[in-house]
Amino acid sequence: MSALVLALTAGAVIGLALGALGGGGGVLAAPALIHLLGFTPAAAATAGLIIVTITTVSALPAHVRDGHVAWRTGTLFAAAGVVPAVLAGFAAARLPGSVLTVAFAAVAVVAALRMLRPSDLRPVTGVRAARAAGAGAGLGAVTGLLGVGGGFLAVPTLTGVLGLRMRQAVGTSLLVITVNSLAALAARAGSGGDLRWEVTGPFAAAAVLGAWDGRRLAARVTGDALRKAFAYLLLTVAALMLADVVR
Repeated sequence: MSALVLALTAGAVIGLALGALGGGGGVLAAPALIHLLGFTPAAAATAGLIIVTITTVSALPAHVRDGHVAWRTGTLFAAAGVVPAVLAGFAAARLPGSVLTVAFAAVAVVAALRMLRPSDLRPVTGVRAARAAGAGAGLGAVTGLLGVGGGFLAVPTLTGVLGLRMRQAVGTSLLVITVNSLAALAARAGSGGDLRWEVTGPFAAAAVLGAWDGRRLAARVTGDALRKAFAYLLLTVAALMLADVVR
């Protein structure tokens, strides 16, 4: 199968997950780039950031139009992650590939476990500023280090810590991911390796189109079924990545 076909297929799957679940699809970008398309871990992280940024920027206007973005909350949450995203972006270019691969696998496991947990819809009576700032900083660090958007971390935090409704949390998470991804990309400028734009471009375009299909899919299939299916896919990917490191 040609690299272009693989890029289009992987991008569509990742966009589908992002559109249907509001997060988690970016975790698959780097493994797909590494194992299907032959990117180095450092180049995959940078290309993953580009793909995630393009996908979230394209999806954000629809959420803004529907009134599902909490601008003040999202700006404060994103601000806490900017410096960690930049610092982690610098660090990622200097880490061994095996370390990044293990980190990718660990994040995939965390994302899967998050998706397998029952949704907690209890109302939040107050905002815990320190916890929210810590979560924003952690999200920025993960984004900068691994090139994943972190929606699987942002959405539960925005609902469980800051008390946003689910739709508003999904829209606001896109704003947070965009800011953190741009900060991490600025830190990686000139150090991402060969990004192979003939592959990265079509990959990102397919992800954008897949995200629109994902929104329609979410209206037809229960959220629990989608989350469980994608969680098991992430666990499988994590196991394959770890097996590749110890081989």
